[in-house]
Amino acid sequence: MKPQAVVFDIGNVLIEWQPERFFDSVTGANRRRAMFAAVDLHGMNDRVDRGETFRDVIVETAQATPHWHDEIMLWHDRWLDMAAPAIDHSVRLMTALQARGIPVFSLTNFGIQTYALASSRYPFLRAFDRDFISGHIGSIKPDAAIYETVERESGLLPEALLFTDDRPENIAAAQTRGWQTHIFTGSQGWAKRLVSAGLLSEEDAL
Repeated sequence: MKPQAVVFDIGNVLIEWQPERFFDSVTGANRRRAMFAAVDLHGMNDRVDRGETFRDVIVETAQATPHWHDEIMLWHDRWLDMAAPAIDHSVRLMTALQARGIPVFSLTNFGIQTYALASSRYPFLRAFDRDFISGHIGSIKPDAAIYETVERESGLLPEALLFTDDRPENIAAAQTRGWQTHIFTGSQGWAKRLVSAGLLSEEDAL
């Protein structure tokens, strides 16, 4: 079945998201490794992505682990430096799909406040035909509920959706529902998949 809509993850698909790389540049790799071993920072971020208030979660975590307080607060104060840069080719692919009249949805683990912050730097985040943002939905990938929300609110059959994400567990969850999928390992591979699906020409996909 030719896809009727294309669904983009955002982190590491449209915007690079590498907190470890950021902290390596600020604190050094050894201290970063020690901090990530001592504090569940990705679990902290999951709370934000489920809809808890960004600043409240970071401050709570920092106060609970005073040895790492200043470094943890960087997750709040320099968040935009972690969510960078944009993956320009992927953004062009999104634009090319919409120029051909193909609906493009987001499906992303993102907090309410952090999505607003990211949108201030990356205007293309406001250009999706439909937004499915975990913080607003109250469920994160790979929970089944977030995929069900896309199906219900878009009114499309699972097999009509083509979804790309960089995390295998998120792709596997979509596959169990019958979605068409592509594991994102780089924009060139994603471009080829969109061409093979008949959604873009090779020229469009450059």
